[in-house]
Amino acid sequence: MRRRRAGGRTMVERASKFVLVVAGSVCFMLILYQYAGPGLSLGAPGGRAPPDDLDLFPTPDPHYEKKYYFPVRELERSLRFDMKGDDVIVFLHIQKTGGTTFGRHLVQNVRLEVPCDCRPGQKKCTCYRPNRRETWLFSRFSTGWSCGLHADWTELTNCVPGVLDRRDSAALRTPRKFYYITLLRDPVSRYLSEWRHVQRGATWKTSLHMCDGRTPTPEELPPCYEGTDWSGCTLQEFMDCPYNLANNRQVRMLADLSLVGCYNLSFIPEGKRAQLLLESAKKNLRGMAFFGLTEFQRKTQYLFERTFNLKFIRPFMQYNSTRAGGVEVDEDTIRRIEELNDLDMQLYDYAKDLFQQRYQYKRQLERREQRLRSREERLLHRAKEALPREDAEDPGRVPTEDYMSHIIEKW
Repeated sequence: MRRRRAGGRTMVERASKFVLVVAGSVCFMLILYQYAGPGLSLGAPGGRAPPDDLDLFPTPDPHYEKKYYFPVRELERSLRFDMKGDDVIVFLHIQKTGGTTFGRHLVQNVRLEVPCDCRPGQKKCTCYRPNRRETWLFSRFSTGWSCGLHADWTELTNCVPGVLDRRDSAALRTPRKFYYITLLRDPVSRYLSEWRHVQRGATWKTSLHMCDGRTPTPEELPPCYEGTDWSGCTLQEFMDCPYNLANNRQVRMLADLSLVGCYNLSFIPEGKRAQLLLESAKKNLRGMAFFGLTEFQRKTQYLFERTFNLKFIRPFMQYNSTRAGGVEVDEDTIRRIEELNDLDMQLYDYAKDLFQQRYQYKRQLERREQRLRSREERLLHRAKEALPREDAEDPGRVPTEDYMSHIIEKW
């Protein structure tokens, strides 16, 4: 009789535990569907998101308002960059956009399996793949100005494949995949910075400006100065030269110049030329793997890391005190600079909106995943607490008190 009662009690306890597990599983699935189901909000009343004070990156601007519509495919930008394969990052370096600092980040500040070899006194670093002696980075500080000084989109897309084929002359190989990146800057600040740079003696006269297989003629691209350089020029002189490549430089360097006859200004009417250049620059910018903004260093770092799944060792710093920032100009001069750079102003407005939307999209995805992981952990913790103590502590079989008493009496 005693054995029957004990056996009956055991069966009841097992049945109760089974019902408890089934009920707990059903509740868990219902709660999980509520928070992760399609079309439902991931925010739960009383739910707490992970603390943001441990996050190094700034939160999205709550006052930012979208100006342009971009589909999700333009915002995602999560690439499978294969450093051990044949993928190559190509950095399009536009003058006075902070590209020198960013270029150094790429060769000195990225956490790599095989870091770039940067030796003192040398202008270039060796950035090999982990598995073979081939470069994964095409930039000023890795391959030098192999396609010309500050080569633009038109030059790079026609030049880079051949340069790398000559450098890494392996026989038959899988075609490389190129990921173009660049930085943009507020046009007025960039223009003033370029003027100050030219004023100190910079010329960039060794730039090739290759387009459709040739360089521009002196008639197509006349110089703005006589002599070896334009040092000491005033801002007014800088603005008065109609051939100054500083005007709308960012649009020109991002557009496909073949569409407008390269530097032949008589190829198509001026108004149509400007529109074609702007639309081409926008298209190429959208198609790039990544672009950053000089005015948003930390967000630029965040997007680069999430795009290429690479991490920087040290955080980017935001330097607000630049040479351009120290230039005092009146409102009339600023308006004149904006007129000279009207295409750049439109491009930057477009780029800034796309940049902010990409940043917000990435942040929302990450926070959503964090909330979901946090809730799953809490549910699992509560489920463990709800189990009987003996099951929670040791899922294996534990000798009962009656069995132990029987052993002791026998001995």
